[in-house]
Amino acid sequence: MEFKVRLFATLRKDRGREVMVELQEEQTARAIINQLQIDEKDVAILMINGRDGLLDTKLVEGDIVSIFPPVGGG
Repeated sequence: MEFKVRLFATLRKDRGREVMVELQEEQTARAIINQLQIDEKDVAILMINGRDGLLDTKLVEGDIVSIFPPVGGG
């Protein structure tokens, strides 16, 4: 199954703004971040089709997953 993944801020480095990820077995957001080699601690906000998502949410083909890193500043 293929999923569109939108990456934001520092997560785009060496990955791009938007990527297509194909998963064969485990179709969860956790499997996507593992495949993209993103550390779980670097995921502050996870959205699936524009709604709050969880790492273990089961995905359906065509879902759009957006991943945001923690934001610092002041």
